[in-house]
Amino acid sequence: MTGCTFWTKPRAACTAALLAAAACATPAAHAAGKVVVNYQQPEQFADIGRSTWDRERVLKTLSTQFETLAARLPDGQTLRIDVTDVDLAGEIRPWGWHELRVMRGTVDWPVLTLRYTLQDGERTVKTGEERLVDMNYLHRSLQARDSADGEMAYERRLVRRWFEATFIPAP
Repeated sequence: MTGCTFWTKPRAACTAALLAAAACATPAAHAAGKVVVNYQQPEQFADIGRSTWDRERVLKTLSTQFETLAARLPDGQTLRIDVTDVDLAGEIRPWGWHELRVMRGTVDWPVLTLRYTLQDGERTVKTGEERLVDMNYLHRSLQARDSADGEMAYERRLVRRWFEATFIPAP
């Protein structure tokens, strides 16, 4: 037992010292902006799926994408987004007892309509209305960050490209 105690104490002390050194060497966590997303009458959206489950999944995926992007805003900034319409890429077609979303690249491109306000504290920095459209959605390659899980990759890319062009200053 004595040998075990002898080795445990120095290892624990060494581990604690290494953890403390790593904590000091790590830069402070980046404070980020936040987003508030509001869906205006989603039951009237052009196409967010037919089932309740599909609609909830689509809204959750869009909200997650907005949250991920808002983390890139400076600390203290809040992006308020009112989504007024969503039309997902592709069209729903019957497939046996199920439905399948078919993407042809013709008139089935993704469309998101929204209003936004970017605030820094109480001050309004930027505001606008946008109709985000990607008519060539099947002819552009997806980046890894857009296609990580394949879930709504074209819509996520559409939102990311709009966000970067609107809110991230060019270097």
